[in-house]
Amino acid sequence: AKSSHSASNGGLKSECLWNIMRLTLDEALAVGSQLEIAAINGTDIIPLSPTLAAQCGYSMDSDPWGNTKVFVSLLGCYVDNQADETFNLGLRIQMYGDGLSKKVQHDVTETCSYSRWASREILCDRNYMEVSHHGCIWKMTFHTPDSKVMVLKDAHRAGYGAMTTPTRLVLRSPYNMPETYAEEVAGVPMEVFSVSTYYKQVRRLAIIVSAAACPTGGLVFTDEVITWYVPRRIPPLISSAFKILETHMGINGQRLDKTMMAIRRYKLSITESHVVIELPVGSPDGYYKSHAPDYSYHITYTVEPMLELLWRAEDTRADTRYKVLFPITTPLMPRPPHVTEIPEQKVFNVLLGTFLHDVSLLNITFTTGVLTVTECNARGFDFQEHRFANSSKTFSLQVPFSDEVVLKHNPNPLTTVYFLPLVFGLLILPEQIPFPHPAELEASLEDVVLPTTTGFCDQDNFYISVKYGSQGDNFQIMMLHAGSWRELDTELYSLTDNNTHVSIVVPYTAPDTVFETVQSDSIRARVDLLLLETPNMWQLNDLSLACYFPLTMTECYPNGTVTALAVKVESVRNLNPKYLTLSDQSCKPVFSNDRFAFFSFSLNSCGTTRTFFDNVMAYENEIAMHHSMGKHQSRKGLINPDYRHTVSCYYLVNDTETMAFRTRPRNSDPKADPGVGQLVVQMRLAQEVSYDLFYQTEDYPVVKYLQQPLYFEVELMWSTDPRIALVLENCWATLHEDRTTLPSWDLIVKRCENLDDRYIVFHPVVADARIHIPAHVKRFSVKMFTFTTDETVLKEQIFVHCDADLCDTTKPDGICSGQCASPLRDAKPLKPTGSRRGRRAADISQHQISSGPILLSDSSNFV
Repeated sequence: AKSSHSASNGGLKSECLWNIMRLTLDEALAVGSQLEIAAINGTDIIPLSPTLAAQCGYSMDSDPWGNTKVFVSLLGCYVDNQADETFNLGLRIQMYGDGLSKKVQHDVTETCSYSRWASREILCDRNYMEVSHHGCIWKMTFHTPDSKVMVLKDAHRAGYGAMTTPTRLVLRSPYNMPETYAEEVAGVPMEVFSVSTYYKQVRRLAIIVSAAACPTGGLVFTDEVITWYVPRRIPPLISSAFKILETHMGINGQRLDKTMMAIRRYKLSITESHVVIELPVGSPDGYYKSHAPDYSYHITYTVEPMLELLWRAEDTRADTRYKVLFPITTPLMPRPPHVTEIPEQKVFNVLLGTFLHDVSLLNITFTTGVLTVTECNARGFDFQEHRFANSSKTFSLQVPFSDEVVLKHNPNPLTTVYFLPLVFGLLILPEQIPFPHPAELEASLEDVVLPTTTGFCDQDNFYISVKYGSQGDNFQIMMLHAGSWRELDTELYSLTDNNTHVSIVVPYTAPDTVFETVQSDSIRARVDLLLLETPNMWQLNDLSLACYFPLTMTECYPNGTVTALAVKVESVRNLNPKYLTLSDQSCKPVFSNDRFAFFSFSLNSCGTTRTFFDNVMAYENEIAMHHSMGKHQSRKGLINPDYRHTVSCYYLVNDTETMAFRTRPRNSDPKADPGVGQLVVQMRLAQEVSYDLFYQTEDYPVVKYLQQPLYFEVELMWSTDPRIALVLENCWATLHEDRTTLPSWDLIVKRCENLDDRYIVFHPVVADARIHIPAHVKRFSVKMFTFTTDETVLKEQIFVHCDADLCDTTKPDGICSGQCASPLRDAKPLKPTGSRRGRRAADISQHQISSGPILLSDSSNFV
């Protein structure tokens, strides 16, 4: 055999396979191209249309990837036949289309030798049936099974092939022609082509009855095996006893020996009624193909077995060679993809498959939108394609729980359910057929870290810290007030939030605290806090913090005066302190609110009793809630007998003090030495206008925004003398701690606010539980500012300084007459101020005080 092309040159390979020639075109040569095949007949090029190919003994088959096989009968129309022994075949292959700038052409020639002709040869190819005998044609009678006569020219015109070779008569019919008919033989559907051919011999007219019967069915499919049944005896072809001489099985027209059949697990057997071929589904001689009917993934398997029989009729001793090329494609086999979730901490690890090699993943649709494979990897989802030795593939995808495409909800406080709905966008190649595959992934983890609460106390406040859990600030802080929970009042308490913790300062006298017990020198107070998640109303955590705070309940003075403090405790929740009285109900509190009642009385009044024991004189009174039974009834009693507060004072009756005394004459009149004492004045920065909470030393420097109010309080410490009054003489601000540095800005000058600064405000002071003498305290506020010079903003810290005067209120004509008498109107910024210390009368004492540094926040906007 000779060929102008070989498998190593251009991807073309030609082979002589007994009475046919096979040309194989590799996919690397034909992929993406359109293919045209023509027969070469000497100098003529005859394009082979489907009709002409079936009429002349040519067939072609391609798989979806471009692997192409062309079969040519050696008795074809355009074959150069040399004495029915040597056959010269020529084909022209032309390709054009995608990726080709111009048409590509290949001419293939092949010479095949075949001389073992049987008396009758029948060939069943995919598009035609062929039968050949010895003889020469004049006219034909077709049996359908009715008779229909045609001369040779009419038969050609009708699409039949009829020709003679040097020794043989060749008849060929496409399938499903008007003159062919269907017949079922041994349960197998067959298509029959039967014709009587008249040809002339010397001095006589001869008739040959020719018939070809080709199977069109006979297949049984299981998931594992394809079984092909061909009738052992075919009545249209066999009319008498016969004997099978040879049986051969092959693939794609190529015979297989027994060794190769065993390797491939092919089986060829003969029963009483059939020749049976068994082929395992998935044999390497076939191929799988993907399909998506109704967007549902299916596969098929295609293989092309060949059956070749040689039998001999016992009456005529004539041989018949029967060859069938029979492409088989299984029915659609559903293969729904499986989504497998591989457990991994905090990651959806998805495995999708299994698919054939002709499926590609184009994109994935998430709740937030569609991402291509490249975009998935760029986002960190780690998409991979996994190929296996059997040409199948799977796709894997990893999506962290933390990504926004993952939906989350909490069915209970400790559990998070992670939900990932997605749609895989798949594509079947090379047909570009899209189909989706939806999937929903869900994982449930007990991974919620709840917020925690801790607390401690000092002498004045509760300090509570709430540390965020894994859900952040998904809760409301609730405080127990009067037996019911209410949301924390952020205006009432000092809150600091740094995105990981919330710190809360609660004075022990705050409205949301309760007093549990009272002792002579302390009180036990409690605050109850609850972290409530909304809208589920889950209680995430709580805190009940109780501490003792120093508090003097009763003071007994040597002059016979007593002060006593009554406290509303938790056990008498409905008590109103203002209705408390001493034993003498006319002795009412000198001060009261909803939690305290303060009494001041002398020991010889208000029903105080006196008793003696040993060397002690004891005074007692009782604070309680009394009531009268009626206007004309004298019986009196207690409204709430559960609340009784006994006030007791103890004095020594007799006490002897010994002292030494020695006299001597004096030279002059006695004279008292002047006593020397020390008065302390302090200035503090309050956190709010209520002046209940103050910044401590460790809080400095304090950071404030521009225009945020600064609340200052100046107080005379530890003095109980009501004749002393405190007056702010001068106050100013500097950039540095040294009070004499420049630049500076006047705030208060000569006891009055600087009218050029409209943000300076004096605040009134009234007596309360902390402030007993309002004249000892001055309060003012100024809004946070910054210094400028030459249009340049000096964004630094500021210090506030004051000169405070202490005066004698018994001399009202001096500075004690009021804080402000003549407001200053001509103060100028950024200039050194003059001395603020004029000469003062002897009854005036001046103190110098300064605040800690106050920083301007970087996030402020300068105006």
